[in-house]
Amino acid sequence: MTTFRAKLTSPILQTLLPVAVLAALAGGIAHQTGFLAEAPATAQLFQPQTVTIAPRTFAYREDGEFLRANYVTDAPMRTVTETWPLTIMKHQVSLSEYTACVSEGVCSAPVGVAYDLGNVPVTGVNYDDARAYARWLSDKTGELWSLPTDQQLAFAAGKSFPDDAFGLEDDGSNPAIRWLADYRREAAERSKRDPVPRVLGSFGENEYGLSDFGGNVWEWTDTCHRRVMLDKDNTILRSEDACGVYVTVGNHRSPMTSFFRDPKGGGCAVGTPPDNLGFRLVKATAWYAPLVKALRDRGIDL
Repeated sequence: MTTFRAKLTSPILQTLLPVAVLAALAGGIAHQTGFLAEAPATAQLFQPQTVTIAPRTFAYREDGEFLRANYVTDAPMRTVTETWPLTIMKHQVSLSEYTACVSEGVCSAPVGVAYDLGNVPVTGVNYDDARAYARWLSDKTGELWSLPTDQQLAFAAGKSFPDDAFGLEDDGSNPAIRWLADYRREAAERSKRDPVPRVLGSFGENEYGLSDFGGNVWEWTDTCHRRVMLDKDNTILRSEDACGVYVTVGNHRSPMTSFFRDPKGGGCAVGTPPDNLGFRLVKATAWYAPLVKALRDRGIDL
């Protein structure tokens, strides 16, 4: 008995037990009241192939436009420890998958798409289109799907995630040095332009089994573009979010205005525009995901 009491009063159990009790009570009440719906009988027909990224510590260069003393500078590297696995679509959403949503009148038709291309990623879609598809897929599967954040995409992309640094250590006193570095990088990026979508799997897999990341389809994220002022020690003095412009990621980052579907028509806030705009989704697997979905279905976004 003494041993049991000692275990019960440990700090970890003191934290976990109330959470477990709350989860059980919330789940029971939700089911009793019909708040949580059962998964649709046809859910398996709409299940995309996924990969699960195991928890780890990783480093990536932060998203945004960073300035020091009003001069553009490289974003700092950030070290992140992810303590939960991430379930993400192995492939980008395909044209045929997206067309099913269009045919039901939920999603808008993509622009500039040749429907005889075969099993290719959907392109010509904007941020709102991607969110509409995420809601549609959530309804079809009874699960909670959403766009990844920039950090989640970096977590899943691993070594394939781009480093957008200029690679210079100048203090900004000679703007020509920065301009030339930017020009060289944009010229290199433009030389790799490859605008025709390719069959899924054409760009291979990364070390975690994620397919086609960094190919010629830039992926929408749920991360707002931001402008960040740094001091000399890389401490953030001020950060201004520009929601309405969202980070897209391919072989470089491209902040894009949310309503643009065709990057060739403009909408790129900074740097070289993407070849194509598409997306893949992440699936929420936490115990409270069904509750979040139920709230979202009732118009409450958390």
